[in-house]
Amino acid sequence: MLKQSLQYKLLQKLSPQQIQLMKLIQLPTQAFEERLKQEIEENPALDTGKDEADAIDDDLSNEYEDDGNEKIEAEDINIDEYLSDDEIPNYKTQANNYSADDEEKNVPYAAGTSFHQSLKNQLNTIRLNEEEKSIAEFLVGSIDDSGYIRREIIDLVDDLAFTANIFTTEEKVVSVLKKAVHTLDPIGVGARNLKECLIIQLKAKESNKNRSLAIEILETAFDHFVKKHYKKLQEKFNISEEELKDVNAEISKLNPKPGSSYAGNNKIAEQIVPDFSIKIIDGELDLTLNSRNAPELHISREYNNMLKGYQESNVKTKTQKDAVYFIKQKLDAAKWFIDAIKQRQQTLLVTMNTIMHYQYEYFLTGDERKLKPMILKDIADKINMDVSTVSRVANSKYVSTPYGTKLIKDFFSESMKNDQGEDVSTREIKKILETVIAEENKKKPLTDEKLAAILKEKGYPIARRTVAKYREQLDLPVARLRKEI
Repeated sequence: MLKQSLQYKLLQKLSPQQIQLMKLIQLPTQAFEERLKQEIEENPALDTGKDEADAIDDDLSNEYEDDGNEKIEAEDINIDEYLSDDEIPNYKTQANNYSADDEEKNVPYAAGTSFHQSLKNQLNTIRLNEEEKSIAEFLVGSIDDSGYIRREIIDLVDDLAFTANIFTTEEKVVSVLKKAVHTLDPIGVGARNLKECLIIQLKAKESNKNRSLAIEILETAFDHFVKKHYKKLQEKFNISEEELKDVNAEISKLNPKPGSSYAGNNKIAEQIVPDFSIKIIDGELDLTLNSRNAPELHISREYNNMLKGYQESNVKTKTQKDAVYFIKQKLDAAKWFIDAIKQRQQTLLVTMNTIMHYQYEYFLTGDERKLKPMILKDIADKINMDVSTVSRVANSKYVSTPYGTKLIKDFFSESMKNDQGEDVSTREIKKILETVIAEENKKKPLTDEKLAAILKEKGYPIARRTVAKYREQLDLPVARLRKEI
């Protein structure tokens, strides 16, 4: 049975311009520059402000929007709305509200031989038969970026058979591994675990008493050493605390990740470009937006001339009308993009300015203990924007401060109450916890229970499990693993 009914729905839809703005806000400086370059390439009506003398009027109205159902006739386009009669373009009169950024902006390209290629090149200096060389090259290809072979030998044997048509045995693979791969530079590559990696490096050095003892300890009591059971090691090997200390110093000089030490590794290190800069001038904070976030954009002179030509023409052909309609679409897209960039600049500045004043004491002193508890909603309420907008600004943007370049989201933290009932930042508590651990007696490191008691004495009554959580977030091990001799 068919039934007709009338239903009301309240829907909230984002316009393409709003979506475009949100995406632009989220982009950090370098990604924003790429997006800008892409838009300029795709829209011929959009141009940079370096060599042009004409600009689109900043106050273009939205009078001529196409709703998608009705075609706009060329005669309906008010061309004057898209042209500026000013002798001096608007983009040349805008306030210089951004940092100068005179430093070199060119990022050098990484070059050189890759880690794995370097290892393969070294195999050519080792005397191997054809089968051994093929196995060695396969093993080198199985080494990860840390320098380890993480797979079982039996799995490598199977892969050699299926992918390289090389039928061999586990014994042969292990033989090639020790004969060839373990001799490659940096020493330690090709190890199957940390124990083997450290032993390879020790055996490659000139032998002495400490190194021989270190090898023996790693080979027969690796677990005791890793877990820092120093008393058991002293009893097992009948050595003094001083001798064990020398062995520990010898092993601490080794590289647990030999692959990462390769100087020619051509991974491109990410370059952080701060989106904001905060300076202290005459005792006051001064905030500027990176000028690379404030491009000079306008409508290209060529498109202005095309519109003027159509306006001044007495006879308007269909081809000209189609061209003007195409131009109008490109101009609207350019106008929307320019408006979105201006809104992006304003949103970034307003948000960061509010964060700066909220954390004024921290930015003046650089003392992390001055950081106030701050969540996204605190800033969103002050600037009358959505929490998601603040999140987009904070998650991927950096600010240059007198104390280094910081990720903005790191300034946000939850709050806890101290013994005075005042709200304090969890960052402040973590900083104090870090300081207490740094100053502890490493021969008798403090347990989480004792750390909780010390924090309570300092006015921060938090539970032991909370101390453990903060310690883990600070990447600090438990007391037993912090022990030194």
